[in-house]
Amino acid sequence: MIRHATASDKMACLNLLRESHKVAGFTFPFSASHASALFDYHHTSPQACVLVIGDQPDGLLMAGWFEHPFGAGRYAKETVWYVAPQARGRGAIKMLDSYERWAREQNCSAVGMAALSTNDVSALYLRRGYQPAETHFIKNLR
Repeated sequence: MIRHATASDKMACLNLLRESHKVAGFTFPFSASHASALFDYHHTSPQACVLVIGDQPDGLLMAGWFEHPFGAGRYAKETVWYVAPQARGRGAIKMLDSYERWAREQNCSAVGMAALSTNDVSALYLRRGYQPAETHFIKNLR
């Protein structure tokens, strides 16, 4: 079951964000305060959402919509998507379906997803009709 998160899901979502950070292989430490603020923003903003899998969340997808800076209209952009191993498979696909439905309800003309270099799921996105748009590079300065 995919649903919008409630305030009572916050701790479970923070645990998922911590797990996602670890699995992504980030070299900087996890920040619980930033994760908390991220949840709060996505949970309360009328321009954002937190979708979760299950009664006790086993996955989350946070996203927001924005007016495209070059005038292409409103578009939705995923902030973080993480599904715990026990909930992957059809649950993850249903979560993408829910995200796309939410974006349509927000009158978005496009929806975007990202793939980490440590977890390239681009084949899944291509099968669903997503097309590559940009490649981002990061250079640590510290």
